[in-house]
Amino acid sequence: MEFLLSGVTAITWQQLVMYGIGGLLIYLAIAKGFEPSLLLPMGFGAILVNLPLSGVLNQTIEGVGNVNGIIQWLFETTIESSEALPILLFIGIGAMIDFGPLLSNPKMFLFGGAAQFGIFFTILLAVIFNFDLNDAAAIGIIGAADGPTSILVSQIMHSNYMGAIAVAAYSYMALVPIVQPFAIRLVTTKKERMIRMEYNPASVTKLTRILFPIIVTIVAGLIAPQSVALVGFLMFGNLIRECGCLGSLSDTAQTTLANLITLLLGITISFSMQAEAFVNVNTLLIMLLGLVAFVFDSIGGVLFAKFLNLFLKKKINPMVGAAGISAFPMSARVIQKMGLKEDPTNHLLMHAISANVAGQIGSVVAGGVVINLVSQILKNMA
Repeated sequence: MEFLLSGVTAITWQQLVMYGIGGLLIYLAIAKGFEPSLLLPMGFGAILVNLPLSGVLNQTIEGVGNVNGIIQWLFETTIESSEALPILLFIGIGAMIDFGPLLSNPKMFLFGGAAQFGIFFTILLAVIFNFDLNDAAAIGIIGAADGPTSILVSQIMHSNYMGAIAVAAYSYMALVPIVQPFAIRLVTTKKERMIRMEYNPASVTKLTRILFPIIVTIVAGLIAPQSVALVGFLMFGNLIRECGCLGSLSDTAQTTLANLITLLLGITISFSMQAEAFVNVNTLLIMLLGLVAFVFDSIGGVLFAKFLNLFLKKKINPMVGAAGISAFPMSARVIQKMGLKEDPTNHLLMHAISANVAGQIGSVVAGGVVINLVSQILKNMA
């Protein structure tokens, strides 16, 4: 009888909190439809890793010796030692993206950079709140609304808060339809939100579509070498899509590969959600800083559009600038919905899509830039 109750009596209050967090993530995934492919595995994994003497973690059993746990093995193999899962996921993401609207409207590239402002602002803010620079860098990346990039940066930076950062990143990705309208309305007027934009797409040749991922990889590699893994795999996936001779591989990358890696990534990252490391004041602070990063990324894109309008005859609807984050295609849909709410005949979707796919590139380049800059600073401080 004592053996049967040993697990129950070993539960700590922190583990009970994690059961609640795991249950909340599962609820949001199923009942609200918030990023279910990630929040559900993360929520269930959070429960698994916080069971006393959990068999999914490495442990020493008396009379048996060391026993390897599957989630810890997955984490150490595919994230800690190689960053394989978050990087491989970008092949699938790249295969899903059509850069055609962006290539026919190149000025939208600017918003892929402008909408990363919140990342760098939040890094400074996190340092003010006494986070180490490597942790602050990983926290700032939450603003990109790009879960794989957030996980990768936190791992490369050896952040102590990977679990909290992953939960924040994917939670705010799911909350784009709630957070972005609030942020946009803070810095725009109704008149600005009603600005109409003509859409006259230029023809994009197949050669252009094929050369684009190759050129972007080379340019990003020269400017921000640390972004090559991220940008390169994103562009590789897109090249598979656009080459025209690998249709079955493109379909596999978009569906089977992306779904499998997403499933494994969600439950594997739960290793960093063990109660002793997750349940503390810093986790709550990271969630708040992540929200700040996300809001200021959106605001940065909007304000940049308003700045450009000072010099343009054909004005840009400032809301389009907010779509320069990486949450594709959710952010573009939010902008379209907001535009139609102000004027039922004002369709902004294609402009927002252009900025949104630019944000995919911008976020991974920003991740590489942050890794490079912070690494250099830490090296000089050593």
